[in-house]
Amino acid sequence: MHIGYAAMLEQLPPSEAVALSAIAESHGFTGVMATDHFQPWVPQQGQSSFVWSVLAAVAERTTGDFGPGVTTPTFRMHPAVVAQASATLAAMHPGRHWLGIGSGEAINEHVVGQYWPEAPERIARMFEAVELIRKLFTASVAGRDVRHAGQYFRLESTRLWTMPAVPPEILVATAGPVTAKRAGRIADGLITTGAPVERLAALLARFGEGAREAGRDPGSMRRVLQLHLSWAPTDEEAMANAILEWPNGGMRFSRSDIRSPFDLEQMARSVRREDFEGRMVVSADPDVHRAAIQRYVDLGFDRIYLHNVGRNQAEWLEVFGRDVLPRLSR
Repeated sequence: MHIGYAAMLEQLPPSEAVALSAIAESHGFTGVMATDHFQPWVPQQGQSSFVWSVLAAVAERTTGDFGPGVTTPTFRMHPAVVAQASATLAAMHPGRHWLGIGSGEAINEHVVGQYWPEAPERIARMFEAVELIRKLFTASVAGRDVRHAGQYFRLESTRLWTMPAVPPEILVATAGPVTAKRAGRIADGLITTGAPVERLAALLARFGEGAREAGRDPGSMRRVLQLHLSWAPTDEEAMANAILEWPNGGMRFSRSDIRSPFDLEQMARSVRREDFEGRMVVSADPDVHRAAIQRYVDLGFDRIYLHNVGRNQAEWLEVFGRDVLPRLSR
């Protein structure tokens, strides 16, 4: 059973994120997913440190797997730079690091001043970035240079001079069936976030279809879930934490085009407790959370990274390490 800790860098100062990652491991969590944000979702969250610096420190303080969940190698950083950052971590910590890639949100990517495209172009950019990174990894392991001239990116003849013997796994983030099927064809795995079981079952099915069309075994590929939840000693505290700290979890609309945390803060004023129903478990009962997590395990996810939205991180890690993780089963 692989249940990891989701270190949300839009909420946690970097030193605290590193310390909590180590605490999580001491309570039985087996890996770390750290978010890549330039800005928090809402000002209340208050942070957004550079994910690659934090991951380097997390790797030194823990022994499990780790990776960015997810980074966007299309706007703020060229795919070649992301490939170099990932390869360096993998060379320092063989077999532990994976690379999660997504199509991005405006709140993080518009800051460099480029035109923010519609979703089809963002997805096309993501998949071309995956192609370029894969080329660099493959060529560099073989000790040769590679070039790339695509619709969105160029790469002159070069290689990664620091490269692990085995390249990091590339996982593609998706919430839609078309993207999931394409990810099954070209990626090493899939990353998605918590949603109704029926929707995620369809997503995994399309991922499997894509893998089989490419002659690959979907059962051997990563199926990764980032799961938001709110636990506190009372139901009232758990709900208060959800509304204050993670109102974006109750928003029933896409946030991909929102550019400012202050704009999202205005929208968050309309979020009510009922908006979290079916989207995020909010409860003081560890067994309610265990049952919810177990459903995703039974669905076929082999790695689940948990994010408790409240500031009560150390207390939550202790409770879940004692009362939830040991009771989960394949």
